[in-house]
Amino acid sequence: MCHHCVIDGVKKSMLSRRDLLRGAAMAAGAAAIGVAAAPQPLFAQAAMPTRAEDLTHELYDMFPTFFGEQQVFYDQKFNYAEHKFNLFQLTLNEHTGTHLDAPLHFSENGQSVSEIPVSNLVVPLCVIHIHDRAADDADAQVTPDDIKAWISRNGEIPDNACVAMHSGWENHLGSDKFRNVGSDEKMHFPGFHIEAANMLMEETNAVGLAVDTLSLDHGP
Repeated sequence: MCHHCVIDGVKKSMLSRRDLLRGAAMAAGAAAIGVAAAPQPLFAQAAMPTRAEDLTHELYDMFPTFFGEQQVFYDQKFNYAEHKFNLFQLTLNEHTGTHLDAPLHFSENGQSVSEIPVSNLVVPLCVIHIHDRAADDADAQVTPDDIKAWISRNGEIPDNACVAMHSGWENHLGSDKFRNVGSDEKMHFPGFHIEAANMLMEETNAVGLAVDTLSLDHGP
């Protein structure tokens, strides 16, 4: 990990957050692993990032979980009044709140989080909006037609992109609506249809999916 190319790459390209926000993320990632960055395609030049957005949710003790049981516990070991510093011991399920689902989660020998290349984590983001449909149908899903509509408006999905669903479900965080267990005792919230997932795997070079719900699959 301390190869001089890596060190030089970090020094030159990754110490400036302003460079990242100016669109140098792809070049910095390439430099950090010791390879030359290819010229950026037109779509990247036309949509350079101009600001940082925090898409995470702050965890709290009763943050909604897939199984419905508390998965976040805080135990304050030190406090400022007595010890002049604060320190909490945290116990949590690794799939609670905003998190990264590695292939290993549903694979016998898939990559773990530590094995995913950082170049697959700083990537173009394609957001597919289905919030209007989800407002009327909790079981709404991202379909191949939604992906085709996105492509018709924005062009091809970039290589190594993360394709994200925006269903508006973040508005229900903190209420029973987020898990939305129905009379059938099943959860009801939006997700990706399997045909959409298959389309992304077979017809694009996307590296990830993202959702604003409890699962990539819809609730049922």
